[in-house]
Amino acid sequence: MAEVVTYTLDATVATITMDDGKVNALSPLMFAELDDAFTQAEHDSAAVVLTGRSGILSAGFDLKVLRAGGADAINMLRAGFALSERMLSFPTPIVVACPGHAMAMGFFVLLSGDYRIGAAGSFKLVANEVAIGMTMPHSAIEIVRHRLTPSCFNRSVVLAEIFTPDNAIDAGILDQVVPAEELLQAAASAAAGLAQLDATAH
Repeated sequence: MAEVVTYTLDATVATITMDDGKVNALSPLMFAELDDAFTQAEHDSAAVVLTGRSGILSAGFDLKVLRAGGADAINMLRAGFALSERMLSFPTPIVVACPGHAMAMGFFVLLSGDYRIGAAGSFKLVANEVAIGMTMPHSAIEIVRHRLTPSCFNRSVVLAEIFTPDNAIDAGILDQVVPAEELLQAAASAAAGLAQLDATAH
């Protein structure tokens, strides 16, 4: 089975890349490999850059598993918010380099980073649960509340508004937007700077 997550270490910065060749569905396999990668980064005491494939960070949970229901679906949902919890409490800084779309659970993963840089372009950054007939989980609501401005929080959670890199900084979704070809360099530079913080204080 092909890997869907790769891990590279350059001095004090670990880069974790999701790439399933499609939309980076957050599947049980993706979560297992992300867990291993973050464990390795913690072992290496490295600041982290989390990114995806060209044009997409993640479109959210694997719908095939969700639609099948049962224990696998429940465990996958739990794994998603366990990943967010781990990112939000990670001992070293995490920079999310968003190369494109971030939707549903992919949006929540984006918001779980300490510093978030997006590629410029016509990309959707959205919690689309309400638009597709799903009730927003409380965990997701609190992740969005933690990052977005109050008015944008309401528009995101209640109205499923689609944000783009053009208005994502003002909304609180992204901290920086750069041309796509500069994304990884900008993220690595930011992570290297954050790696100099006092780890215990952080």
